[in-house]
Amino acid sequence: MKTLIKLSLFVLLFTSCKTQNLLVSKNETNDKTNFVYDENYQYKIRKDDKISISVWGEDNLSVGSVYGIYNSNEVYGKWLLVDANGNIEVPKIGTKNVLNKTIPELKAEIKNELKQYLVNPVVDVKVLNKEITILGEVRNPSTIQVDKDHNNLLEMISKTGGFDFYANLKSIKILRQEGNDVKVTNIDLTNAKDILNQNIQLHPGDIVIVPSKKNKEFDKRISTIIPFTTTVSAAAIIMGLF
Repeated sequence: MKTLIKLSLFVLLFTSCKTQNLLVSKNETNDKTNFVYDENYQYKIRKDDKISISVWGEDNLSVGSVYGIYNSNEVYGKWLLVDANGNIEVPKIGTKNVLNKTIPELKAEIKNELKQYLVNPVVDVKVLNKEITILGEVRNPSTIQVDKDHNNLLEMISKTGGFDFYANLKSIKILRQEGNDVKVTNIDLTNAKDILNQNIQLHPGDIVIVPSKKNKEFDKRISTIIPFTTTVSAAAIIMGLF
């Protein structure tokens, strides 16, 4: 009976513990040329972005103004959607193409165009849907709203509550869309000497994937199988008494 129990346990463990981690690719890449820190990086406006425009003291020229009494965020405030052609409708100015423009560029253009109506317009522009997504083995996988352009990897991980126990720190993925292409890199946070990688710069729109260690599924199956084998063993002992 004992031999049968051992054989059953062996079969259950080693024939069913092979599972595929969907967050790990066989074709790893360590190309970080698109992810190195760039102090001159500025976010460029994209299609489907939600934009607020604030003109000090001019509610009729503002959309979701940061100067107004209502919160100018994506949920509660008003905003302009960048359409498929990269255009928005700006009060008093009309249709304006904003695709691939930085925030300072757009602010300067709107301010200049409003000078024909105002003496010294004070203008602020904000993209409301800048965000970074963290998936996988972190305590609170989520999409994080970011206001600034420069965000590092560890800073964003900390906003999710940190890594979970089974996080595979040797194979963290970062995905970044550039036009029609998606750039991917693999980060090894166990390499203490590689400070650049540990503080790699994330851009709004990036997706970070933290895969699980290979033994996660094994441990989960162990926790399920052990109570079963304990029951079988107890039954075997009882049967031996008769």
